[in-house]
Amino acid sequence: MSEKRSDLTLKNSERLSYKSMLELQRLPVLCFCGLMGAVAIVLGTVATIRIGDFLRIGFSSIPNQIVAYLFGPWIGACFGGAMDIIKWFINPTGEFFPGYTITAIVAGIIYGIFLYKRPVKLWRVIAAEACVKVFCNLGLNTIWVMMTTGNAFKAIMVPRIAANAGKLPADVIILMILLPVVNKVIKPALSINLKSLKQKKVS
Repeated sequence: MSEKRSDLTLKNSERLSYKSMLELQRLPVLCFCGLMGAVAIVLGTVATIRIGDFLRIGFSSIPNQIVAYLFGPWIGACFGGAMDIIKWFINPTGEFFPGYTITAIVAGIIYGIFLYKRPVKLWRVIAAEACVKVFCNLGLNTIWVMMTTGNAFKAIMVPRIAANAGKLPADVIILMILLPVVNKVIKPALSINLKSLKQKKVS
């Protein structure tokens, strides 16, 4: 059975195991996560549109999604949480609030659960994006906005629902374009590097 086929037939208990965190011991994985972190910082700075004090539309979450897709929910959670803190230190907007870090961690877990070691299917991408937008953006982030700004629920919920509903199709299309490319180009390159490292250790 090929490596690709074995990945697709893994049970969820194996696929979502904390053992996937061991990938962080690999230098190519650490380097790739660092590269994705740099991309996330750039996207967060130049590709984010702020609407008022409580609504942001941007693409800085794309590296988080790629990391969760490649390395699983737990590395995705660590990456998302770490990048939320790093991006705030680089470009602080108001006081730091750990609630948004929690949101980034939960989003990484959700993307990993739906996408890690699974075929890229439209329904799976839609489900992942919908869950993140409902539970993270409209749920957790709305609570954090109310706590930090004092805005009433009704005042902020309508524009947030409209923004997330409008962004959902675009985010799904972006992932449906990006993930197959990542799967064909980046994933094999990382696998080759990991195999070469194992061969060196054996020799």
